[in-house]
Amino acid sequence: MININRTRRLRKNSAIRAMVRETSISLDDFIYPLFVVEGEGIKREIESMKGNYHFSVDMLVKEVEELLALGIKSVLLFGIPGEKDEVGSAAFSDQGIIQKAVRAIKEHHPEMYVITDLCMCEYTCHGHCGILTDDKDVDNDKTLEYLGKIAVSHAKAGADMIAPSDMMDGRVKYIREELDKEGFVNTPIMSYSAKYASNYYGPFRDAADSAPAFGDRKTYQMDPANSREALREIQYDIEEGADLVIVKPALAYLDIIRQARDTFNVPIVAYNVSGEYSMLKLAVENNILSEDVIMETLISIKRAGADLIITYFAKELAKLGLVR
Repeated sequence: MININRTRRLRKNSAIRAMVRETSISLDDFIYPLFVVEGEGIKREIESMKGNYHFSVDMLVKEVEELLALGIKSVLLFGIPGEKDEVGSAAFSDQGIIQKAVRAIKEHHPEMYVITDLCMCEYTCHGHCGILTDDKDVDNDKTLEYLGKIAVSHAKAGADMIAPSDMMDGRVKYIREELDKEGFVNTPIMSYSAKYASNYYGPFRDAADSAPAFGDRKTYQMDPANSREALREIQYDIEEGADLVIVKPALAYLDIIRQARDTFNVPIVAYNVSGEYSMLKLAVENNILSEDVIMETLISIKRAGADLIITYFAKELAKLGLVR
């Protein structure tokens, strides 16, 4: 006869529940996204992402100091340039916003691990993630040349890791070769390998001023209906030299995270994206859900198989002492 009380005995109080808990989260699991803008003295809340801000470089340095004091050791930087053009030239300029931000962080807080998002959508006047043809399609191979230049410029500025999010075919191999040629053989690549054409990106596009001026990104981002394709994309990136791979978004794609964890022996990173963040924040602020739902959600991402989580909740949870 099955002893039906066995599992209940292991739930009797908080001490035993903690002892037998299968999944745990620490601050070491988090990567915190930050948005940096041109100017001085700017800390401006992003309306659609309450609790997140646009920072000028000087204020970003202060924010990083606070994050380190809280125990957050890694950030992912997104830049919003002062000017945009057809080829996103501010993305690879030595005086680009990301390049200035990285240098400032490394000057004042070299212990912070700085990851730079590598894409062109914030920097192009058309808002697409690459160079356009005369027919307004993204020219995959031409775009690779620019992505390589951007990656090298980030590494020269002092970035610890490069995270290409453009979803161009072959870009990991191209970026790896360009970094290696310039002597950055020890700079890892964290590739957005399974990046879906998702509706969950809305608040981010407001924050990064990166919405496409026409059309959409469905020709180079993944169809939300596909899972086997995600495994192919991840495999290609690993074969090209990716050190870590990202599944984005997280919550509607927990099955992809699980399949990736079961299939590949590299670190799996889940991006808990802006729409997921804003939905939970609104639900908590309007007393629809308890704030405990935040930790429950992040645990679900970790339980699905993610080694690391890129999340806008990192600072909030650290300040509340819920994650150490």
